[in-house]
Amino acid sequence: MTAHPTALADVIEFRPRTFADARGWFRETWSPAQLDLVFVQDNESMSAPIGTLRGIHYQKDPSAQGKLVRVETGAILDVAVDLRSDSPTFRQWVAVRLDAEAGNQLWLPAGFGHGFLTLEPNTRVAYKVTAPYDPASERSIIWNDTDLGIDWGSHVTPVLSDKDAAAPTFADVQRTGDLF
Repeated sequence: MTAHPTALADVIEFRPRTFADARGWFRETWSPAQLDLVFVQDNESMSAPIGTLRGIHYQKDPSAQGKLVRVETGAILDVAVDLRSDSPTFRQWVAVRLDAEAGNQLWLPAGFGHGFLTLEPNTRVAYKVTAPYDPASERSIIWNDTDLGIDWGSHVTPVLSDKDAAAPTFADVQRTGDLF
């Protein structure tokens, strides 16, 4: 694995080495040398239509999650938003294309919001997290928030869950003190 910094210093893209031969290929997808963390849960989602948008999600302390995200089939535009109010990159975001063929991954530490848009049909996304799912700590921000101005890079009308379509704005979340 090689680490590639993004525009947000704490968000890192990891690119694997692929060892291929006539049988296929092999990749290492995580090791403590890459990120010396304890992952407590693995999650997976499958999104059938192109243009499925999941997010922007995060969990508040004490259940804040770091996430290592990768795509098993298909491709996504993966977005991280810095929600740490004391950070020099507070309210900034970065987007990275992750796809199964490349095998690249994105690390988002606790304190970041996360969302993704599927770019291919039947996309499966897997991610390791540093804290278990906690419904009481779960929060979200509307995907098209004008204060954040995320460029999802798609002209497709996104396919959203009812919950994501009704998510509050960044200003509302900030007003309620639900950031880091």
